[in-house]
Amino acid sequence: MKAHRILLVEDDAAIAIVIRVALEAEKYQLEVASSLSQRDSALAAGRYDAVITDVILPDGNGLQGLAELKDAGGYSPPIIVLSAQNTLDTAVRASAEGAFDYLPKPFDLDELLSAVKSAVNRTGDGPEMPDSEADTDDFPIIGRAPAMQLVYRTLARVAPTDLSVLITGESGTGKELVAAAIHNSSRRRLKPFVAVNMAALPRELIESELFGHEKGAFTGAVARTAGRFEQAEGGTLFLDEIGDMPIEAQTRLLRVLQSGDYSPVGSARVVRADVRIIAATNKNLPEQVDAGGFREDLYYRLNVIPLELPPLRDRRSDIGLLANHFLGQGVSRGLPPRSLSDAAVRGLEQHDWPGNVRELGNAMQRLALLTRSHTIDIEDVERVVGPSQSKLDGEGAGEDELLTEAVERWLRTDAALAAAEAGELHQRLISHVEQVVIDFALERTSGNQIKAAAMLGINRNTLRLKRRS
Repeated sequence: MKAHRILLVEDDAAIAIVIRVALEAEKYQLEVASSLSQRDSALAAGRYDAVITDVILPDGNGLQGLAELKDAGGYSPPIIVLSAQNTLDTAVRASAEGAFDYLPKPFDLDELLSAVKSAVNRTGDGPEMPDSEADTDDFPIIGRAPAMQLVYRTLARVAPTDLSVLITGESGTGKELVAAAIHNSSRRRLKPFVAVNMAALPRELIESELFGHEKGAFTGAVARTAGRFEQAEGGTLFLDEIGDMPIEAQTRLLRVLQSGDYSPVGSARVVRADVRIIAATNKNLPEQVDAGGFREDLYYRLNVIPLELPPLRDRRSDIGLLANHFLGQGVSRGLPPRSLSDAAVRGLEQHDWPGNVRELGNAMQRLALLTRSHTIDIEDVERVVGPSQSKLDGEGAGEDELLTEAVERWLRTDAALAAAEAGELHQRLISHVEQVVIDFALERTSGNQIKAAAMLGINRNTLRLKRRS
């Protein structure tokens, strides 16, 4: 069988070598271009079964003109985008330019191989993507942690479709922001985005709120009123806190989702709904289904594409980025300009933030207003936010946090990025940490290798192999 031809557009020789070894081991035929001009020449000269491209290249953006090149060549090779610019904006722009998949750097080789396999075996061209002229410059969702990269990838894939999405996560994680980002990246972005908080609606008014009512339908209905489905016609209806919807209203909503039709309260008129449904909850819906508080069939109707937002404590490396964003946002709202010391950032990272991003945003506004100096320091953080959770839990927890904190700081350095791009991240980190631990054990045992090995929980021969020569 003829080998699939893959074009890799990557100017980093180390990354290109790693990808070449991995793909050629799977019997793919790989050609490498290190610039936009080389890419254009390669695409003009031959056909490829898939294209893997970096975004930042010596002579421009890797997404630049890709859609036009595909059209001009008379065929459409699937495009897999690799980018160290791990933001929602990059993921959405990749989709807008027709990308088959998007992988943030550092990427997992197995994941890349899986993406290539899916690309070369694709059965269709995928969903129509939103117009690349779409305004994607001002997404309010911020974060570079691995947990957020999963969110970006899912969002970029689902946005161009009309599939229902169920967003889950704790309060304050930004569920409505994500729903709005999905809408703004979709074909429906020029139509309304209508949000309704199901927990805030009186039980007896939910059907009227969703489907509207006719004049005289009930006491107090003095005029015809459009419901949220009608207001969102052609666009997106965001049902927040769907887990608080009464069971009888769930039945009516299910019928609409099944048939696509509804009738306003007090009317026999049948209206065809053209809306995309995005729902969100901070509750465990499967548990509610088991307890009889949520309809199982409605759950499966809503949960076509699940999207779980991580709590802030699971992406602590994003806290400094978010905090600085909120400080900048505060200046535009009349608050004085402030900066964060490194100690202040570490103090913020040690909090668990049960209110998540919303709580952090409020805290940064208070810090900007109440801090007297230009630079916010750890004392200011502890005065306004309170002591970190590690301090409240005792010194042992704080000491454990120091190790995690040190590793997270190193992972944000250029050295870590270089190691990741060379496919050596785990090896580089472990070798450095392991040597420090071995030196410590030998020092504490006055060089006695038997005792040091026992302290480390390894045998003496292993210690000898790992010890510095």
